[in-house]
This record gives sequence, structure tokens and C-alpha cells, in this order.
Amino acid sequence: MEADQFDRKLAQECARAFSVSTGLGCILSDVHGQVFAEYGYGCQSCRLCEAARLPRERCVQAQIYGMSEAQRFGGRYIYFCPMGLTCFVSPIVGEGGAQAKITAGPFIMVDKPDFIACELEDGAGLDGAQRQAAEAALESIPFVPPQRVEPLSVLLFMAVGFMNNVSAENRLLESGRAGEIQQQISSYILELKQEESPAPYPIETERALLQSIAQQDQAQAQKLLNELLGAILFFCGGDLPRIQSRLYELLVLMSRTAIECGADCERSLQLCHEYRARIGEFTTIDALCLWLSGVMQGFVHSLFGFAHAKHANLIHRCTQYIATHYAEHITLDSVARMVYLSPAYLSRVFKQETGRTFNEYLNGVRIRKAKELLAHRELRMTDIALLVGYEDQSYFTKVFKRTTGMLPRAWREKHLAREG
Repeated sequence: MEADQFDRKLAQECARAFSVSTGLGCILSDVHGQVFAEYGYGCQSCRLCEAARLPRERCVQAQIYGMSEAQRFGGRYIYFCPMGLTCFVSPIVGEGGAQAKITAGPFIMVDKPDFIACELEDGAGLDGAQRQAAEAALESIPFVPPQRVEPLSVLLFMAVGFMNNVSAENRLLESGRAGEIQQQISSYILELKQEESPAPYPIETERALLQSIAQQDQAQAQKLLNELLGAILFFCGGDLPRIQSRLYELLVLMSRTAIECGADCERSLQLCHEYRARIGEFTTIDALCLWLSGVMQGFVHSLFGFAHAKHANLIHRCTQYIATHYAEHITLDSVARMVYLSPAYLSRVFKQETGRTFNEYLNGVRIRKAKELLAHRELRMTDIALLVGYEDQSYFTKVFKRTTGMLPRAWREKHLAREG
């Protein structure tokens, strides 16, 4: 990265001021994760991954994923690191797009005992020396109540915002990439003009484009998109409203492809709604084509470029929800709706990431909470079952025995006898 692509000194002051004023760690880094500066307790200072023997590359991958999502969804994004700690990020935009990012965190949003139980024991499967090292590292990590996280992410976004005051459209038009795209479009239009009877619309090229997006082949997708743009411009002439209509149809198809391959359904549909209004704002065909190219790349990046980080973030959102709502009626379907995924997709990813099915994990959390309540002799079994999310006491007893090898009442007596 060239030093003059963004004001590094100003960015460092912004990160330092945010860290000092909020008490959170802040890292200024480039789009590939190279750290320029860290203030307070940031990812560089964190020793939790080291204690769990996870490679630091996974943290960098999570940071890049967070920045990618921030670019897609309004300039800020809250995400979970591989160990379940929370971070949020805002990108710094320079002449070539996103040039750097300021990441705040990591920090904890839940009580430390719950974090140890849910993330270190259940999630990472740590025990013995690894768990002791992780708990020691946890003592240095800041705590932020959930209700403060969203306002803090907005504050960082606003602090970074004044550095991002150059029009993205003008930057793209001035870049070498813009000239390359226009040259490819023009070349394809010339080919069409030389054909005696060109097909009215290259539907096979459209299908190939969608397949390239699904396979995350960005170079091939860009080439095919340029060909489609050339065909649309050729057959629509200079009729801008007609061109805008055809491009919106193409946007819908790209969005559907991304959703089918695992992108967040609700977010993708919302973006399509926003894109429809955005298309109408362009007054030149060049600017419209360049913008669509960026949108296409966003759909490609939303799929599997950061698959592990994306899945880890998703699972941490689910486990955090279970940790705070285990006493309620929770199902795979209801949690899948919360994270905008199909139950089948969430079930598969949950098993891949945790090594357990969704129901196995949920029951594990509930039984652990039940053990805590069983230590209080005054609580009845029916009350304990309800307090941990089981409406049927007999089912609670069955799950408890299957999990622990003992009936709840026997576990209570053994536990109280040992404590006494």
C-alpha cells in the first residue's frame, strides 16, 4: 500500500482517540490485516487464541471478513472473532476503494462464567492446561454490556466517516480498473456489430455468470459481466431507462444466486431493494457499469471467500442467543430465522463448526444450567425443568440422564453430599 493512499497519521489519531475515550482496544490495519498501529487492548495484545492453540491467521481472516461485511452493509459491522469475543469495524476509504480499517475490540458481551462455559468449554472444547491459560488471558479482556455495543459501533463509524468524504463513483471513474472494464465492454460491442445476426440476448453468458458467482471465480465473473453489459448496451442503444431496467433484472438474479449459495437472505433482499433506487441515480452509462461491477464483486465476496470466519461469526451469534434465551422455547427453525438462514443450512454449518448438532448443544447448555439450580435443595424438579426450558419434567429427566448418566435427583444428592 502506498503511504499517500489515505492519511495514516489522521487515521492513527482517530483510532487512538476512540480507544482512549471508550476504553476499548483499537487497531489500524490495511485490508490484508497488516497492522499499522494498536491502542489499548486490541487483537495483537490478546492471548486467547494462543492459549487455545489457534493460528493467528484465523483472527486476521475474521477481521477481513468483518471489513468486507462493513463495506456491504453501510460502513460498519459487528462480528465475533474465532474465540467468540466481539469486535466491530469501519473501513477507511481511499482512492481505490477500501484502503484500511479501524477495528475496535476484542471485548466480552456476556458474564465471564457464561463465556467460559459456552465458548471455552462447549465451543472450543478446552480443558486442563489450555482452559487455565485461556481463563488467565480472559482476565485482561474488557467487558461491554450488550446495550452499549451498537452505539459504540455507530460512534466509530461517525469518527471514521469524515475520512471517507470522496465520492466512490468519482474514484472508480478515475481508476485504471475503470478504463479496463470499459475497454472490455467496448471490445465486446464491436464484436457484436461485426456479426451478421447477433442473438437478441446471450442467455448462456448470463447463466455462466451466475455459475461463476456461485463458484466465487471473480475474474471469470468480471469477464462475463463485461460481455453481458456490452450486449445490453448494444441492444438497448442509448436508452438509459431501458438499460437500467435490464441491469436491475440482472441484479436480482445475482442476489438470488448468492442467497442459494449461503448469503444472508434478508440482507441480500434488502440490498436489492436499495440497489433498485440506486440504479435510477446514475446519469451516465459508464458510471452505472462501474457501479454494477462493484456490486457483483460484493456478491462474490459474500459467499465463501471468508467461509470459516463467516461460519464462526454465525455460530457465535447462535450460541450467544442460546446462552441468554435457553429458558425459552428455542428451536432450530426459530434460530435459523433469527440469522436469516434455512434450518437445513444452519444445521449443517452448526455441526461442522461445533462437532455437535444444534439440539445437542442446546441440551448441553440447559443441563449445565440445571446442575447449577440442582445445588439449591429448595427448588423443585418441575421448577428447575421450566427454568431451563423444558416444559415436560419427564423429558428433562430423560435428557439429564442421557447427558450425565444420572437422574437429576441422584445428581443433586451426590453433589450436596460432596459439598457438605
